[in-house]
Amino acid sequence: MSTADIVQEAQELNKKFSFFITLADPKDGIPVAVKDNICTQGIQTTAGSKILQGYVPPFDATVISRLKAKGYSVLGKTAMDEFGFGTFSANTSVIPKNPHDPKRCCGGSSGGSAGYIAASKHARFALAQSTGGSISAPAAFCGVVGFTPTYGRVSRYGLVDYANSLDKIGVIAKTVRDAAEAMGIIAGKDEHDETCQGEPFTIPAKLAKKLTIGVPKEWLAQKIDPEVRKQFDAALEQCKKLGWTVKDVSIPSTDYALSAYYVIALAEASTNLAKYCGLRYGATIQLEGGGDYTAFFSKVRGEFFGQEAKRRILLGTYVRMAGYRDKYYGQALKVRQLLLNDFAKAFRGCDIIAAPTMPIIAPTFDDIAKLSPLEEYAMDTLTVPANLAGLPHLSVPCGRAKGMPVGLHFIAPQGKDELLVQAGEAYGA
Repeated sequence: MSTADIVQEAQELNKKFSFFITLADPKDGIPVAVKDNICTQGIQTTAGSKILQGYVPPFDATVISRLKAKGYSVLGKTAMDEFGFGTFSANTSVIPKNPHDPKRCCGGSSGGSAGYIAASKHARFALAQSTGGSISAPAAFCGVVGFTPTYGRVSRYGLVDYANSLDKIGVIAKTVRDAAEAMGIIAGKDEHDETCQGEPFTIPAKLAKKLTIGVPKEWLAQKIDPEVRKQFDAALEQCKKLGWTVKDVSIPSTDYALSAYYVIALAEASTNLAKYCGLRYGATIQLEGGGDYTAFFSKVRGEFFGQEAKRRILLGTYVRMAGYRDKYYGQALKVRQLLLNDFAKAFRGCDIIAAPTMPIIAPTFDDIAKLSPLEEYAMDTLTVPANLAGLPHLSVPCGRAKGMPVGLHFIAPQGKDELLVQAGEAYGA
């Protein structure tokens, strides 16, 4: 398949499903789709926000440089929630549609990447990014594979930040092997990113042992669609047929993980987005009739940030204010440590933790419009714990409910990314 054929297919799919914010026109190399918050030299990068519209980076993110060194080229920048703020890729002006049912969302925030991989006949993988589940959620909703590495395994240099201590660049792919091959290119230490200390990713041999799968009882106590639960139970039976042991484990801090995640993530987001004030970074305006800096700053941010971005900035600013920082942010960090301790204890009795990736199938856009912000945040209850703890996780398809894909989530200890590939391939993804 030629580069031109892949470009033409992407253009046709984009007209139908709106997977891309910006489509490039590569003349050679293997075209690969890239989430729009990863910097690409000479190609617009907006992170799904009007405040960055027209920004063309003068450099490539490390992951892009590494792909280009292996003969890849950038096909285009995929649609996403503004700065990654969402579960459905609906908090943006370019909203991707699920190729399994265009009335439904692709999931967020890497919805364009997941939808494109699901619909394309030729693309094997796309770059994506996760803060609280933004790779796994769309992978599950679109019926593809989503690989989120251990925090620090892949360089974040050139990523438009959401929350620095949580952001991870990963892969959405057709198969686990495709995801592993992409990881083999992009992973490894980078001098441009001090948090990136991970070893290069090596595609492992086939699994040579029987695994013990732990299922957190607290996670299954969450509100999960019965049809999704049915597919998950069937997936566990498949694991047992492989000779794997399935057992209950406990993550007691589950009830506090979602709240702690949103406190930490929004505090970091409000700090990161403070630079978009119309002076040095982001869109700007001419303030008519004069006015001070505050008036200018407020008008720029009020005009160019979306509703959800404003909400998260306000919440994040509040929790890091003097007098509230210890009460909220400090307590959230303690919960994060409790969660890490709970995972460590659980992994002493199992190799992999498994759960449904998402508690529901991809909702319709009409259903999304009826959700309150808190109800939308609650959709992340099964993906947040692994992200908050910085653990590698893998979403693989495990059947269908109501005609839509369902995802099975595998989570491994920190640094055991290769084990996820072995588990996913053994399962059959």
